[in-house]
Amino acid sequence: MTELTSKHVKAGIVGGAGYTGGEMLRILINHPNVEIVFVHSNSNAGNHVYEVHTDLYGDTDLQFASELSNSIDVLFLCVGHGDAKRFLESNNIPDHIKIVDLSQDFRLSQHSTIKGKHFVYGLPELNREAIKTADNIANPGCFATCLQLGLLPLAGKGLLNNEVHVTATTGSTGAGQSLSPTSHFTWRNDNLSVYKAFSHQHLNEIGQSLKQLQAGFDKDINFVPYRGGFTRGIIASIYTESDLTEAEALKLYQGYYAGHPFTHVTSKDIDLKQIVNTNKCFIQVKKHGNKIFIVSIMDNLLKGASGQAVQNMNLMFGLDERAGLRLKATGF
Repeated sequence: MTELTSKHVKAGIVGGAGYTGGEMLRILINHPNVEIVFVHSNSNAGNHVYEVHTDLYGDTDLQFASELSNSIDVLFLCVGHGDAKRFLESNNIPDHIKIVDLSQDFRLSQHSTIKGKHFVYGLPELNREAIKTADNIANPGCFATCLQLGLLPLAGKGLLNNEVHVTATTGSTGAGQSLSPTSHFTWRNDNLSVYKAFSHQHLNEIGQSLKQLQAGFDKDINFVPYRGGFTRGIIASIYTESDLTEAEALKLYQGYYAGHPFTHVTSKDIDLKQIVNTNKCFIQVKKHGNKIFIVSIMDNLLKGASGQAVQNMNLMFGLDERAGLRLKATGF
């Protein structure tokens, strides 16, 4: 047995009853190098995990716990925005425990430190080497991941010199598990709507990452998000003016993502069923007139949340980056 496959990581999950917590459980239960020590949930304490995530019946006898344990190596915070900061302010997590936070609380550099703990922005295709030595990770947002993966190769070569235009649609799970007027089936089904046009909160972290690669980037990202009438997945259409030919752009993107196991580039048409239920991002690169046209697709709950969090954990602990993440796409 090799060193990588023999490593054993003990994990705890806070917020295990929600969508991202459920996805985290589904991945870690089948991860070859992970033991789940506890799943924290105040509202479900004492209940079996499968009573909330009913598809896990027969897969685990874990019960939700009301208490935390320090006998872990990594803690996943699958909580809402603002709740991760409040949790860390009211709980002393020992320094030997690595933290992967799935909220937006520590993604921006000016908010990346709390109680002496510094969080590294956890987009492996941007910060892989820093993630490997990090103690704490701020997991990127779902839209932010999808859009950044569509733009990073251009920024990496200093080629984002014009405004960027984005239209992107996400599934209903992107709104979280709590009910709201726009997440009810009767409203969402057979419907399509724009929200937070030009003002989505993920624009800040996208801009931060692009400036990390192209320091002088100061152009507008004109982002129009849509709520889709489907459950999961994000499809983003991106275009910007560019002097690159299609062949040059395709070569640039394929070169940038060479060695990154979950991001794949093609000139062929792509669709959501290719990536739903996987940790993959597919990127299509085309040229139309003087514009580069990029389509980026991924699963908002996996590459956009829990899958990427596990990918980050794998890198932090020196495991195979793909461990636990060789998942089957929906396909049909």
